[in-house]
Formats: sequence, structure tokens, C-alpha cells
Amino acid sequence: MNSPAPSVDIPALIDASKLSRFQVWIFVLVGLTVVMDGFDVQAMGFVAPAIIKEWGVQRSALGPVFGAGLFGMLVGSLSLSVLADKIGRRPVLLGASLFFAACMLATAWTSTITQLQAIRFITGLGLGAIMPNAMALVGEYSPKRSRVTLMMLVSCGFTLGAVLGGLLSAAMIPRFGWRAVFYLGAAIPLAMAVLMYLHVPESLQFMVLQGKRREQVAHYLRQIAPGLQLDASTQYRVPETARKGAPVGELFREARALTTVLLWIVNFMNLLNLYFLSNWLPTIAVSAGMSTQTAVLVGTALQVGGVLGTVLMGPLIDRIGFYKLLAPSFGLAAITIALIGQPGIALPVLFVLVVVTGFCIVGGQPAVNALAATYYPTSLRSTGIGWSLGVGRIGSIVGPVLGGELIRRNWSNSDIFLAVAVPAAVSAIVLLIMARAGNKKPIEKGVLSH
Repeated sequence: MNSPAPSVDIPALIDASKLSRFQVWIFVLVGLTVVMDGFDVQAMGFVAPAIIKEWGVQRSALGPVFGAGLFGMLVGSLSLSVLADKIGRRPVLLGASLFFAACMLATAWTSTITQLQAIRFITGLGLGAIMPNAMALVGEYSPKRSRVTLMMLVSCGFTLGAVLGGLLSAAMIPRFGWRAVFYLGAAIPLAMAVLMYLHVPESLQFMVLQGKRREQVAHYLRQIAPGLQLDASTQYRVPETARKGAPVGELFREARALTTVLLWIVNFMNLLNLYFLSNWLPTIAVSAGMSTQTAVLVGTALQVGGVLGTVLMGPLIDRIGFYKLLAPSFGLAAITIALIGQPGIALPVLFVLVVVTGFCIVGGQPAVNALAATYYPTSLRSTGIGWSLGVGRIGSIVGPVLGGELIRRNWSNSDIFLAVAVPAAVSAIVLLIMARAGNKKPIEKGVLSH
């Protein structure tokens, strides 16, 4: 008969154990929250034509509506990620799901552009909390050997949700009207919140650092390692120290300042590229003489490349590390983006360039999120991811606006894409600086302590 373990190192136990059904169920449910994030973003784009027709407004009137949603996500990323490092990932994810359901229902009841713009901003606040906390919770229940792969697979839910949003909108709007999309969008996160309440636990590392809920810690550890013997005297350890005070300030202490700033730069540059390409690539393709159908396929190729990048980069990063893959990937993206705008490129070559660009830029963003998740300790993880994404979302707003301004100034397509290649080159250079600054070991190995 085995005697109870006198002390349990939580991260070490998770690393040494096989992936359990308990953990997989957590990943699936948390991943579904990310799917709903993507669903909302794409559904709004697909219902826009129906709203324009029903309300009799100009297309330009919806520009501020889209911008309000992105700005709300920015504010939500910055504020609610800090809250999660104070009260836990679970309550913030549950609250965000319920809040999201209410906002989707309210969206279906709007009747003016002003109302829609306001509710999109409010919805964005809740959505901004999802990705940082989903990544943090998945990372904290993942073994080191496959941590990045699992985090990136969960991140892929955003793209899956975007695809589902388009397909469901296309099927529902002609039959039931655009409001039905948001009624469905309210029902699903409400059901998910119930399932998460029943089956998604708080982070074990977070509970140990907070010194609370010992019985829950023991219960969840037995789900991960069924043969583990525990009793009331067992001590639970996380090789970190609990922190008090302002989590944002902690991002700049203990030699983290340089990496924090560099992560912000990479997020800003990459999300600028991602949202510029997602918004303007089909339109620019039409202006270059392509049919609308071909232009849509070009835009779709970018997302296909993104899915491939998200799925394939994770296992590679778990093997060779972030820097050896991401720095060359962003460097390659700078070249392919510059080539996309060159005149006279054969259509098959253009599709290859766009897929490769999507692989590096769209697929690279979940990797950047995982980079932040594996760098910061438990007490700062949600804040670190949230603020990196929050600063990055400024880039997501700048990208489409910059594209519109360059087009307004009558820049040629080749010059536009040469300009947009610069942020990708900056991302590659910044990652090389990070590698040389001595941050390689803790990030690449996914160490949870400092």
C-alpha cells in the first residue's frame, strides 16, 4: 500500500502524468469559448449586408460599428486579464460567457446604428477576456512536452468559429433573418457556461498560490493522477512566489521589462498585418482586375494558411523552441507580403504566396500568445497575455485604417504591400533581439517559474 505523498509539486506532476480525460474535457470546453469569440467576429461581418438593406443605411455607417467592437476587445483585454490574476481564470471565463450571451441577445434587439455601435463595444469588453484566460488555463493544465501544441490548438478555435459564423449566417439569414444568428449566438454560450460551471475547475497553480481550496486541489489532482495518495497533511507546491500589488507593474520587474515591451511590439506589428490582410486583401484583389469570386478565394486562402500554421507550428515549437521557428517565419512573411502586390504574378503563384503568408502571420499569432503564456509566471500569466493582446489590438485597429488611408492616397498595390511587409520584418528582428537578450531558456522550455 502506497503512503500519502508528503509534498506535491503541481507543475511537475502535470508534466510527468499522461493527459487525462479530465484535462481533455477542460481543453474542449475552454476551446469552445474561443470558438464563440471567432463566431461573433465573423457573424457580424456576414449580417452587415442584411442590416444595411433592412435599415436603409450606407455601408460606411457600419465602419464605426466594427471599430467599436475591436476597441471594446482592447479595453477588455487590458482590464479583465488583470482581474483574472486576482480572482482566478474560472470566474472570469464564466462571467465572460454569460455576459457574451446577454450581449448577443441585446444585439438582436437593436434597431439603430447608434444602439448597435454601443452594444458592439460592450460585447467587445467580454470578448477581450476570453483569449488571455483560455490560454492561461489551458497552459496551466498542460504538460510541458505538449503545452504549446495544446494552447495553439485551442487558439485555432477562433478561426473555426469564424468559419462556422460564416456558414451558419449564410444558411440562417435567408430563412430566418439576421437576428436569428444572434439568438443562436446567445443560446450557445449560455449552455457553455452551464457546462463550464460543472466541469471546468480553477487553475491548480492559482489555487495553491492563493492558499485556498485544498480539498479541491486534491480532488483535481486525483483526476490527473488517479494513483496519487493524498491526505490532509499533504503539501502542495508551485515553484513560484505569490505576488501582491499591481500585476501590470510586475510585468516590468525581475528583469521582465525588456521581454514585456518586445512582446508588445510583436503583437502590435503582427495584428496590424493580420487585420490589414483580412480586411483589404479581397478588395485590393478586385481592384487588380480579379473577379469577386476569385478575390474571395484569395481572402479564404489566407485563413487556410492560418489554420495550417496554427496546427503545424505547435508541435514544431514544442521541439525546437519559439525563436528558431517564429523569427524565420515572420522574415519569410515579409518577403511573401511584398511579392503579393507585385504586378504580373500568375494566379497559382499568388495563391501560394497568400497561403504562406497566412501560415506565418495568422498561424503565428497563436504562437505569440503561447510565447507570452509560457514566459510569465502563474500570478501574472493572464495579465501578461491580456496586455500583450491589448496592445496588439491597437495594431488590429491601425491596420485596416492604414490600408484605407494608403488607398485614399492612391498608392499602387505594389507600394502598399511593400509598406505592409515592414511590420513583419520588424517582428522577425524583435524576436531575434529577444533570443539574444537571454530570454530563450525560460520561454522555450515553458518553465512556469522564475
